[in-house]
Amino acid sequence: MNPLPPVTAAGAGAAFMAWAVRGRSASIFGRSHWRGPSDRPALALTFDDGPSESTPEILDVLAQYGVQATFFQCGANVARLPEIARAAAVDHEIGNHSYSHPYLFLRTPGGIENELRRAQETIAEHTGQHPVWFRAPYGARWFGVGAAQRRLQLAGMMWTAIGYDWSLRVEEVVARMAASASNGAILCLHDGRELREKPDVRTTVETVRRLVPMLLERGYKFETVSRLICPKN
Repeated sequence: MNPLPPVTAAGAGAAFMAWAVRGRSASIFGRSHWRGPSDRPALALTFDDGPSESTPEILDVLAQYGVQATFFQCGANVARLPEIARAAAVDHEIGNHSYSHPYLFLRTPGGIENELRRAQETIAEHTGQHPVWFRAPYGARWFGVGAAQRRLQLAGMMWTAIGYDWSLRVEEVVARMAASASNGAILCLHDGRELREKPDVRTTVETVRRLVPMLLERGYKFETVSRLICPKN
């Protein structure tokens, strides 16, 4: 029987870099939170890539059940749909999801900071909120992200579980999120699809309709990520 080939330095290096870029607990390019304390039955529902034309449908469901969420908004989408961005900010927390939703890896530190800064300024201008959390597009971080976060007073945010609501069926997304629900969990869905106009997010909307009452019945409380991470604030 042939022995397994040895792990090469190049292979190990590639694996480490992949983890550093997208590992939810990686802190190589700046520390990121991916879950909250596990000492109480609370979790956070988060949405990326918005706002979109369908965000109000999600807001209506959240309002029906009286729960809060955190919306990681793209600056370009905020500039396109400022009224919807403001509507989300009335009862929910707004996070920074970059301006144009690019892959940040292989970009210069200056280019990365410009993406974060433009989003920060656009969100503040149109919603009145100054985000304190940054979630990288695609969860991919790179050299310069940590420094940009520090200068803009942003903390990194990843997730405990992501729904793949852009590709899976509703039943699969709900099952995936329900199975990942636990004390301190941060669940990631999408109320937009990158920078597309009028994206099809029906799967996400229906997932929220089913998931929220299900988790409330289990005894979970929905909180913003700020309240989840820092419950005493």
